Amino acid sequence: MEDIINRGGGNLIIELYNTTPDDKLDSTPVHFKIDGINRTVEAGDKVVLTPGESICLEPHMYHRFYGEPGKGKILVGEVSMVNDDKSDNCVYEKVGRFPPTFEDVAPLHLLANDYEKFL
Repeated sequence: MEDIINRGGGNLIIELYNTTPDDKLDSTPVHFKIDGINRTVEAGDKVVLTPGESICLEPHMYHRFYGEPGKGKILVGEVSMVNDDKSDNCVYEKVGRFPPTFEDVAPLHLLANDYEKFL
């Protein structure tokens, strides 16, 4: 379970789907809350969060979010229940957790996936 918060700037677009038991995109209506108010959209519909609004997403919801073109930069926050990124995240389009980095100097601060390499 997680809350995604548009902390400021432009509008945040969120596309929503439920998951099927075999982790595919479901075609059923999606139920969620924006600032504590129950809402429902059709699978794949887009929800717009304006600055200051937040959405509460239940487990087993696929979601993709991005800034609305032409509305400016956005500061997005996420608050989630305790989870293990290696086993709790359900990702439809498989992507790496962190993009690759190519360091030309020793790091001053380590990223989460750097500790095994440097310690």
